[in-house]
Amino acid sequence: MKDLIQEKIKNKVLKVAPIMTVLLIGGFIGLFSETALNMTMNDLIKEFAISPSTAQWLTTGYLLVLGIIIPVSGLLIKRFPTRNLFITSMSFSIVGVLIAAISPSFIMLLTGRIIQAIGTGLLVPLLFHTVLILFPPWKRGTAMGLVGLVMMFAPAIGPISAGLIIDYFNWQLIFWIIAPILVFALIFGMIYLPNLSAVHKQKIDAYSIILSTIGFGGIVFGFSYAGESDGWSSPIVMASFAAGLIALILYAFRQRSIKEPMLHLEVFKHPMFTLGIILTLFANLIIFSSNILLPLFMQAGLGLSASIAGLLLLPGGIFNGITSMVSGRIFDRYGPRGLVIGGFSMSIVATLFFATISSTTSFYLIIIFFMLLMMSMSMVTTPSQTNGINSLQLNRYPDGTAIVNSTIQTSGAIGTAIGITILNTSQNTFLRNISDPITAAHQAEAVISGVQNAFLFATIVSILGFVCSLFIKRIKVV
Repeated sequence: MKDLIQEKIKNKVLKVAPIMTVLLIGGFIGLFSETALNMTMNDLIKEFAISPSTAQWLTTGYLLVLGIIIPVSGLLIKRFPTRNLFITSMSFSIVGVLIAAISPSFIMLLTGRIIQAIGTGLLVPLLFHTVLILFPPWKRGTAMGLVGLVMMFAPAIGPISAGLIIDYFNWQLIFWIIAPILVFALIFGMIYLPNLSAVHKQKIDAYSIILSTIGFGGIVFGFSYAGESDGWSSPIVMASFAAGLIALILYAFRQRSIKEPMLHLEVFKHPMFTLGIILTLFANLIIFSSNILLPLFMQAGLGLSASIAGLLLLPGGIFNGITSMVSGRIFDRYGPRGLVIGGFSMSIVATLFFATISSTTSFYLIIIFFMLLMMSMSMVTTPSQTNGINSLQLNRYPDGTAIVNSTIQTSGAIGTAIGITILNTSQNTFLRNISDPITAAHQAEAVISGVQNAFLFATIVSILGFVCSLFIKRIKVV
C-alpha cells in the first residue's frame, strides 16, 4: 500500500499539498480551540452565573475527551477508511462549534465543546498517520516539523486572539469565526482526500475500550482537576488516579492476552520509540507548565493585563512553530542527536533564568528567554517523535501515533497540574512567613516566589531530559 501511494505521488495522481493543507487547517482549528476559551472565563462566569471551578470544565472537559478518544484512534485508523474518518471528525467539529456559538446556557456550551473535542481527538492522530504514509523517511522530519508548527503555534495564539476578540466583541464570535473555516476544510477534504491506508476489519474489543476510557480518562482528569481545584489531596483526584492506574494495568494485560489488541504495546520493544516517548513526556512537562506559569507571573505577579501578557509571550509561540519546521529539515539531513541534546541544554539555561525572575526583570529578557525555551523544545519534540516512529513497521504506525498523541495529552495535564501545585504550595508558604500577607505587594511577591520554585522543577526535568538524550541514535529507514 505504501509503495502504491508513493508511485501515485510520483506520477502526480495523488496531490500531497492539498491533502496536507486540509488536515493542517483542521488540526490548527482544533488545537486553537483547546486554549482560546481560557481568556473568556471571566465573561462566562458572569454571563451564566457559575463558579470558576464550574467554568473550568470547558477546558477540563475538552482535555478529558481528547484523553479518551486519542488512545482509541489507532484502532479507528486501522478499521475505517481515511476519508470517512476525516469527514466524521470534521462533522463533529462543525456541529460542536455551531452548538457552542448559539449556546444560551452553560450546559449547552459545554456540550458543544465536548462534541468539538471528539472531532479534534479523531483528526490529530489522523494528521500524524497521514504524514507517515505520504512522506518517505528521508522527508518525514520536514513534514513532521510542519505538523509541529501547527501543534505549537495554534495553542500559543489561541489566548491572545480570543483576548482581542473579547475586548472588542463577544465570546460567541470566536466560534462564528471558526465555523466557516471548518466548513471550507470539510468541503476541500471531500474533494482532495482519498483513502490512504488499507482497511483491516479488526474486531472491536469492548473491554479494551472501557478500560482505555477509564484509564486514560481517569489520569487526564485527575491531573487536570488537581491543577484547578483542591490539589492532590482532593478525594476526587485520588479516586481518579486510583481508577485510572488500575484500569491502565488491566488494559495492558488485556492487550497482551487477546488475539487482536486495540493497541499493540510491543512497539515499546523498540528502544528508540520508547526513548522518544520519554523525551516527548519531558518536553511537554516543560512546555505546558511554562505556558501556565508565565501568564500567571505576568498578570498576578507584575499586574499586567491578559492581552498585554499574551502579546509579550506571543513571540515565543511563533518562534516555537518556526523552529519546529527548521528542526524537521535538520533532522532529515543529520538525524536527531545534535538537536535533542542541544535542545535540552538550552532548556536548562532558560528554565534556570525563569527560576530567578523577579518583579524587576526586564520584559525584553522575559521575551528572549521564553523564545529560547520554546526553540529548545521544538528541537526536542519533532526529532524525538519522528525518530521513534521511524523505528516501527508500517502496520504499527497507527499504534505509534496513538501513543505519541496520548503522551502529549497526558503530559500536558501532568505539567499543568504540577506547575500549579508547586505555585500554590510555595505561595502559601511564603504568605505564612510574613506578618501582613493580605497586601497586594505581598500577594504579588508570593506569586513570584511560587513561579520561581515551579521553574526549578522544570530545570530538574530539563536535566533528566538531557541525560536521556545522550542515548538517542538515528534510525535509518530505507
